[in-house]
Amino acid sequence: MRVLLVDDEPLVRQGLRDFLSLEPDVEVVGEASDGKSAVGLIGKLAPDVVFLDVRMPGLDGFEVLKRLGPQALPVVVFVTAFEQYALQAFEAHAIDYLLKPFDRARFATSLDRARAQLDYRRVGRQSLSGLAKLVSELQNSEKYLKRFVVKERGRIFLVPIEEVDWLEAAGNYVTVHRGPKEYLIRETFTVLERQLDPHLFVRVHRSALVRLAAVSQLERLEGNDFRIVLANGQQLTLSRSYRKEFESRLGRAL
Repeated sequence: MRVLLVDDEPLVRQGLRDFLSLEPDVEVVGEASDGKSAVGLIGKLAPDVVFLDVRMPGLDGFEVLKRLGPQALPVVVFVTAFEQYALQAFEAHAIDYLLKPFDRARFATSLDRARAQLDYRRVGRQSLSGLAKLVSELQNSEKYLKRFVVKERGRIFLVPIEEVDWLEAAGNYVTVHRGPKEYLIRETFTVLERQLDPHLFVRVHRSALVRLAAVSQLERLEGNDFRIVLANGQQLTLSRSYRKEFESRLGRAL
């Protein structure tokens, strides 16, 4: 089994190499410390399995997959420090991952799963559907906003989507809440909602959209209602009309 290691942390690559050196059926054919190099090496070396870091300078792990396309994908095990909410995307497509820091036992489990996937592919019993669907979703995500461009007192600010906590309807405008700061965008709430990645934002009220990763906790109120508490302490009401959608996004009933 030919393996490529892709991670910008030398110690992580060394740890993977040490574990793999104990496997007699494995050959480490190369290493890459950034996404651009990884794309080149995957094309050149055609590894069977790639241990792929998600967060890297330049091209991240997801962008590496998009560059390759669904037809050129090896078996992939993601190496990530993502929190549990982000890992749900991998699990939904049966894509394996190693959550940093990982131990020998967890690594062995991932390697066994990679072996199984590779064996299934070789006998034609498994397609690339899971990983291909993930890549397809990543490609489709390009149509969604990556940042807000806002003007304030003659200055223009770029607000990355991942720094936004929630959005609030304000007539023909939308208020963007980013920690203690607020920015006003001249756009209707409905139009703006269609420009946001539904995997990242969910409607919790007729006039409020929340970035799921910004949610810290839920508090049950009287009458089986809920209050959403964000990581910055902001509190919002979860409307009953949007509760079912919120539950589906959480993957569990409240």
